[in-house]
Order: sequence, then C-alpha cells, then structure tokens
Amino acid sequence: MTTRENVTVRLDREKREALDHLAKSMDRDRSYLINEAIHAYLELHAWQIEEIREGLKEAEEGRFASDEEVAQAFRLVRA
Repeated sequence: MTTRENVTVRLDREKREALDHLAKSMDRDRSYLINEAIHAYLELHAWQIEEIREGLKEAEEGRFASDEEVAQAFRLVRA
C-alpha cells in the first residue's frame, strides 16, 4: 500500500468550485481528481524531458535529418 501524505494547495474559488463540480459529477472526491491531475502532469513532463534529452544526444552525435527529410516531413504535414 502506498503511503499518503497531506499537502496543502491554495486554489482560487472558481477553480475549487469547478473541481468540486467535476468530482461530484464523476462520483469521486477532490483528492482523487487532484491526484489524477498531478499524475498526468508528472507523466507528461517526464516524457517531454526524456524526448529532449534524446534529441540532444542525437544532435551531439551529429544525427540530423537531411534537408530532403525535413522537406518531406513538411509536405506530409501540409497534405
């Protein structure tokens, strides 16, 4: 079982009310939604940091896309 700790967070009234409304509509409590939001935030930022590190490593190794590969990627985006 995971040990839980109390953390105090200050929210403006509108955010707290919106959070409570959402929690009620999902039949969950406020803590559940806050934990889910923090979990998603941490996963997203961990992924971004890892992708940035991988990109820097590739750049340091001189692994870059050719001009043609870049042009092709932009052609695919516009299509």
